[in-house]
Amino acid sequence: MWNVEFKCVSRMTAGFALAAAAFATAPLPARAFDINSGVSKESGPFDLFKFGFKAYKNGQKQEAVEAYRYAAEKGHTGSRWALANMYAFGDGVAQNDFEAFKIYSEIANEGIEPGSRDTGFFVNALMALANYYRNGIPGSPIKIDLSQSRQLYFQAASTFGVAEAQYQLARMILDGQGGKANVLQAKKWLNQASKGGHPAAMAIFGNILFEEGQTARGLAFMTAALDRCAPKDCPWMQDLQEQAFAVASEDDRRSAVTLASNITRSGD
Repeated sequence: MWNVEFKCVSRMTAGFALAAAAFATAPLPARAFDINSGVSKESGPFDLFKFGFKAYKNGQKQEAVEAYRYAAEKGHTGSRWALANMYAFGDGVAQNDFEAFKIYSEIANEGIEPGSRDTGFFVNALMALANYYRNGIPGSPIKIDLSQSRQLYFQAASTFGVAEAQYQLARMILDGQGGKANVLQAKKWLNQASKGGHPAAMAIFGNILFEEGQTARGLAFMTAALDRCAPKDCPWMQDLQEQAFAVASEDDRRSAVTLASNITRSGD
């Protein structure tokens, strides 16, 4: 569940408006919904979404795509999001990152009202777009735009408190991607992401602290990260922690173990 705090309606830049204008749903196949379902293309968007969700769970992904497209045409944000994800991951349709980008852009361009139930979809769209701008989409008009990517991560990090966005923003700031490098700003966002329990942020934040001379505290964050890391990330985090552990004093090691336990419990 997203950690969401906001005060005002969020709107995207004009670049997204252009991408949204390019979005045109392809003609649908001449299929009929299950005659017993009571749902047709004329049904309301939420009924179509529910039908699509049930069809998806039952492995009937073509029917899910059809229902989501009809619901999306009627302005249902959750259906747009589901359809974008299917294109992004090639799930039930041929993978098409540019098509996914256009739909995510449509969601982002519409913004959200304070307290909206669509907040999670909106934030997911911001994160997806930030990633697309960071890497570009080969064979499409979407080229690498690190400044735009950094701006999107900043919006998700600051307005919505998303730990992954805070981490990705910090990495870009550390590397000087999309703007000037700034270790102090990067530390701020890594610290925030660490409080949200983000293991990679803990590891990198700890490594920076360690290199700055905060030996026990830095080692503690790197140690705490190992208790939460995903299998694919554990090796590089373990390398960082072991290198630091090898040169730390015995007193610092003992202090780090105690601090790491506190960090793991509190996320602070």
